[in-house]
Amino acid sequence: MATILNLLLFVLILGFIVFVHEFGHFIMAKKAGVYVYEFSIGMGPKVWSKQGKETEYSLRAIPIGGFCAMAGEDLDDDELKKIPKKKRLQAKNAWQRFLIMFFGAGNNFILAFILLFVYALIWKAPVLDPVITDVVDNYPSAIAGLSSGDEILEINGHKTSTIDDVQLYLTLNGGGKTVEFKVEKEDGSVREYKVTPQKETVDGVETYKFGMTLEDETESGIFASVKYAIRNMGALLKQMAIVVKELFTGGLSLSNLSGPVGIYSVVGEAKAYGVLTLMQLTALLSVNVGFLNLIPFPAFDGGRIFLLLVEKIKGKPIKPEVEGIINMIGFILIIALAVY
Repeated sequence: MATILNLLLFVLILGFIVFVHEFGHFIMAKKAGVYVYEFSIGMGPKVWSKQGKETEYSLRAIPIGGFCAMAGEDLDDDELKKIPKKKRLQAKNAWQRFLIMFFGAGNNFILAFILLFVYALIWKAPVLDPVITDVVDNYPSAIAGLSSGDEILEINGHKTSTIDDVQLYLTLNGGGKTVEFKVEKEDGSVREYKVTPQKETVDGVETYKFGMTLEDETESGIFASVKYAIRNMGALLKQMAIVVKELFTGGLSLSNLSGPVGIYSVVGEAKAYGVLTLMQLTALLSVNVGFLNLIPFPAFDGGRIFLLLVEKIKGKPIKPEVEGIINMIGFILIIALAVY
């Protein structure tokens, strides 16, 4: 029963995020006057469809991904169905095409902001300042000289403005390596400390502990909720950028990535902690989907935006056949990565 419920939640959360993403493309395409063949949630064979005045709306069997099929992406199909050239994607100006490509990710960012705002408005907004609230006696942090009230400014030379930044850089530091902290004391002075975490085994699992806790205060009100949503989104985007950079530079391996199966397991874990955690997880996944889609890689929205930039620089459009081949290669690589 638990497995079925986890699977259902996985499908609903991922399906909702994909729907929001594709709806961004869809609504901007419609506003620009582009003919939309199909608006689909899911991939693979159709399990349900409804023909609108112009667009076919469908659900497909594999609840991973989705698409908004627009005129201009398949010229042979456009000619066969006699779609007027003025209603094809290529007929629209660069700004309109940019908005169509961008607002998939844009909608994901809007969704994440709304979820985080509502979460903070109802259950209060966590304070994200990286301030140490307590240090445990005889643990590395206390021994090194860190104390309650210290605000962490940098970790290993990297600036930290939120608790998320601290957690990320400590994770990237890995294992029991020594960490360099730059902190601002309560009297305003800035000091540096070197702390080597203490190795402990809990339930057979090795962990490394610094012996300190960070800010756990909350604020209430609309302004605090907006502030929290903006700061948290900024922290999530920063984390995504750093993780992608570390993957390319070798700081992280591909084994640190999670595909659909990994996401499914995380949804199952989040369910155990209740609605609050599921809301935060959905916001996190929505930011992930938005950010990754803006990476200038073939088949991603960012890849199409990059080709649009190349078109503006060249002063002439890229042949649809060439763009189609580039996007197909990118799509195959994405599927291979998801399977891996």
